Amino acid sequence: MRYSQIRKLDISDGPGCRVGFYTQGCHFHCKGCFNSDTWNFSGGKLYTDEAKNTILEYCSPFYIKGLSILGGEPLSPENKDEILDLVKSFKEKYKDKTIWVWSGYEYEDLDDWQLEVLKYCDVLVCGPFIEEEKDLTRKYAGSKNQRVIDLKTGEIIEDWISVQAWYLFIWIKEQIIVCLKIQKGW
Repeated sequence: MRYSQIRKLDISDGPGCRVGFYTQGCHFHCKGCFNSDTWNFSGGKLYTDEAKNTILEYCSPFYIKGLSILGGEPLSPENKDEILDLVKSFKEKYKDKTIWVWSGYEYEDLDDWQLEVLKYCDVLVCGPFIEEEKDLTRKYAGSKNQRVIDLKTGEIIEDWISVQAWYLFIWIKEQIIVCLKIQKGW
């Protein structure tokens, strides 16, 4: 497997402060994709145990709420073994943190190994990006056809599309010192 980037602090891909992991390579090639630089399976960097350990280490601070896995296409067959190992390792280490996965596959079209990966995940944003259905009001999905699914309950999560809280960070010398959550309505 190859990857495009690891974002140590990601506040745009899922609720709260998260670590973002972007796989490299995608078969969908959605028109208007905002991540088209991740389509080539030969691009990016080789995923190694060191990369996996970096991701897990970045997830350790208290203010990190979880791991967001995007792409490229995380659930492409080329990523099968490494993605499954990553989500298993994450959940062994961080039982109270969440994993969100973005995929161009529809949930109903997933095969057995992809469903095995999702057993360790909390939320799936599924469906290809369709430029003609682009919707900038949606927080975690780019087009109207995409669904945000709570994998523990099977519910489509539309309530999570709107902002429920804001986070205030105090940085000193590239280190987060304070992370305050400000609830909506305060």
